[in-house]
Amino acid sequence: MLKDFVAFLKEYNVVSLGIAFVMGTATTTLVGSLVKDVLMPMITSLLSTESWKTATLHIGRVGIGYGAFLAELLNFIIITFVIFLVAKKILSDEKKKKS
Repeated sequence: MLKDFVAFLKEYNVVSLGIAFVMGTATTTLVGSLVKDVLMPMITSLLSTESWKTATLHIGRVGIGYGAFLAELLNFIIITFVIFLVAKKILSDEKKKKS
């Protein structure tokens, strides 16, 4: 049974997937901190509020909180861009190996 488990781990590169998962989680945390602690305070100076978390657009009696959404959007864009760069590098390396 243990032999089968080890064979499974090797065949499906489970260890590599685990490492990628941990690195992805760490990257997400790092990018989240970059957005929350570095970028958003700089953007706050452009907003008409003291804190980006409370930035709200009022349309009549409706208030739309856009500050937190803007932070999540930046977070998403940065993470997606990092994934794009890594995927592009990996795919170009694989393409070179095939040639």
